[in-house]
Amino acid sequence: MKTSNVLLFILVLLYINDSTEWPTHTVCKEDNLEIHYKSCDPQQDFAFSIDHCSDITTHTFNIRAAMVLRHSIKELYVKLDMIVNGKSVLTYSETLCGPGHSKLIFCGKKKGEQLYYEGPVTLGIKEIPQGDYTLSAKLTNQDHVTVACADFTVKNYLDY
Repeated sequence: MKTSNVLLFILVLLYINDSTEWPTHTVCKEDNLEIHYKSCDPQQDFAFSIDHCSDITTHTFNIRAAMVLRHSIKELYVKLDMIVNGKSVLTYSETLCGPGHSKLIFCGKKKGEQLYYEGPVTLGIKEIPQGDYTLSAKLTNQDHVTVACADFTVKNYLDY
């Protein structure tokens, strides 16, 4: 009996280690707007939420985000790609943390520390494009190592 329990435990651990895909999380879902995300980092998932989908097109809205750092952040870079029908239609990149300028409160955090942010965010957009598309976001540090990575699926059926 003990041998079968040990074998079952080993099989569960092997299955968990072989799994490289995280579940799809719902950020928000209201009337004609849905936003979902899935971590594209096979070793780490993270938590992210928005109070109300409809708040995104206002000047400022509240978010919550949390994760445990697997890598230190001395420098942090973001790269965003908007993908429609499998083709990148928009690419944006920016330095978020670096020598002489730190745009985020967690610049300088060390490996193993928890990142948690709850508060306002301003995107500076007036509307979310209508349709179904993917927004791919990747954060890398000074060593070009992925700190966080996610693919956001946006479904907007609002007609502005």
